[in-house]
Amino acid sequence: MTPGVATLRKDPASAAAESEAADVALAASGDARAFERLYRTHLARVHSLCRRMMDADQADDLTQDVFVRAWQKLGTFRGEAAFGTWLHRLAVNVILGRRKALALERGRQSSDPEALDDLTGPVETPGMTMDFEQAIGRLPDGAKQVFLLHDVAGYRHEEIATMLGIVVGTSKSQLHHARMALRRHLD
Repeated sequence: MTPGVATLRKDPASAAAESEAADVALAASGDARAFERLYRTHLARVHSLCRRMMDADQADDLTQDVFVRAWQKLGTFRGEAAFGTWLHRLAVNVILGRRKALALERGRQSSDPEALDDLTGPVETPGMTMDFEQAIGRLPDGAKQVFLLHDVAGYRHEEIATMLGIVVGTSKSQLHHARMALRRHLD
């Protein structure tokens, strides 16, 4: 650098966003290498979301399904939001679709808000601790979905209601019951 001469430096975040936008455009036109770069950038976040919203043993397959769907739907990405935001929303939709299909297969889906009241807490023994992930895993499907979408993923009740096909009041009620059940589990 020369003293007294101003130099322009690119903001690293801006450069990363431009690079990602270029990869999205290339991938949308069929460039598999560009899509692979997007995959590597977002893999950990998508896999973590899949692990939280489904059983851990299904997370790998579900993550793969999310990226297959992303490849198929990449042409619908309009760039109105960051690619990561679009991919996260796509992942949530894929996960919810899988959960719904599994619930229908098992016949276990319950829309009864009273189902949470029957959950019992852990038997108290000295020194016993319960992992938060295990506590979430013990929640009924509807409560778990709302809790993860609201408190973990940051969606608003209106968005959750639309995604799950429920009314906003049910989303709020499920979240309240989920939080109370988690407190009982973790006490």
